[in-house]
Amino acid sequence: MSTEIQNQLHQLALKRSAPFCYSCYRKAPTGTCEICGSDDLMRETENGCEYGTDWIIESILATELTPVDLDEEFEEFVRQVYDETTTVGWMTNLDTVTVMKEMDPVAWDCAQSEWVDQESSEGTIISFDNGSTYYRHEEVEKLAAT
Repeated sequence: MSTEIQNQLHQLALKRSAPFCYSCYRKAPTGTCEICGSDDLMRETENGCEYGTDWIIESILATELTPVDLDEEFEEFVRQVYDETTTVGWMTNLDTVTVMKEMDPVAWDCAQSEWVDQESSEGTIISFDNGSTYYRHEEVEKLAAT
């Protein structure tokens, strides 16, 4: 993941949250609690408060972007590479993707995993949760620049 995008998302999370002293249970807009003097502050949003900004970034991404549907995208990729229909024995005009998925689901999953790795390494898609959810890199860049 690009350090620049990560920094931009961190700045966005800071803009969309406020410093919060959990000990005194009040906002600390100056970065130091006016009551106890602590600078060990959480970040507060309308969704709650917690330390760090990763949870804020995850929330922003989940609410403002649509995750990539890896199954659908991979099927579309395969449809572009191979003929739309396949003949197996006397059965003609079978959907190639359906045949591939149903005849060898393990190979299908391996091929999809390799495709996801390739798309990620090329920078087309990006994940912030170790591959559980992917977003289009250009959409994340646009969001991070706001």
